[in-house]
Amino acid sequence: MSDEPQLPPARLGPAGGGRGIAYRPSLELPDPTVDRAALAEALTAALVESRSAEIERGTTLVGPHRDDLALTLGPLPAKGYASHGESWSYALALRLAGYDLLRADGIEPVLVLDDVFAELDTGRRERLAELVGGASQLLVTCAVDDDVPAALRGTRYEVGEGTVRRVG
Repeated sequence: MSDEPQLPPARLGPAGGGRGIAYRPSLELPDPTVDRAALAEALTAALVESRSAEIERGTTLVGPHRDDLALTLGPLPAKGYASHGESWSYALALRLAGYDLLRADGIEPVLVLDDVFAELDTGRRERLAELVGGASQLLVTCAVDDDVPAALRGTRYEVGEGTVRRVG
C-alpha cells in the first residue's frame, strides 16, 4: 500500500481503483515538516548552488514553480498509464478542486468549461454536469451542441464569422 494520500472516491470518473496525489517539490527536503525559516534557508542555498546552471540554460531550475504533483491510478503513475478519459477526468478534478477551494473561502468564481465535453464519454459528461450544475456562474463552450448534457443547456450564443448571436 502506498503512503501517498489517496484522493476521495471518484466523483467524475467511474468508481473503483485507487487514485492518489502527492506533492513533489523541486527542492530536496530531508524533513517534510520543516519550518518556514528552514525552508527559506534551503531554497536560498539551492538557488545559489544552481545559479550558474540557470544562467547557462536561461531558465530557473529550482523553486515552487518547478514543483509538481504526482498522480497515480492504483500503483501506476497516471502519466503514461491513464487513458485519455482518465487524464481529462484528472485535469477536471483538479480544476474543480481549485473551484471548491475558492468557494470555501467565500468567493463565487466564474467556472469556465472550454470545450471539455467533447473529450469525455457520456457517463463522465453526465457526472460533470451534476457536479457543476449548481455553480452560480458557469460558462460552457462547445463545438458540437450535442456534447453538452441537457442539464447544462441554458442561454446559448453562437459565435461565428465575427458575430455573436443569441440562440433560442
